[in-house]
Amino acid sequence: MESVEKLREKLVQVLEPKNIIVDDIFIEKKGKYQFLTVVLDKVGGIDLDGIVEATHIINPIVDKYDICDSEYILDVISKERG
Repeated sequence: MESVEKLREKLVQVLEPKNIIVDDIFIEKKGKYQFLTVVLDKVGGIDLDGIVEATHIINPIVDKYDICDSEYILDVISKERG
């Protein structure tokens, strides 16, 4: 999906100065809901406050790019640690 890549480029551009890494972006359907998931990371990990701050930045950008044809839920999460 070209629009997902454009969204990734924009998110990297705005989050990189905050030392937040955009690890992955994907769209998936779970049951009757469609999710746009943005996976974030940061050296040393990203805490809940960091996720909330990033979500406030990400939300208007995602709205602008409107990459899904149907309704979706934006899910901003941290990368799982092994």
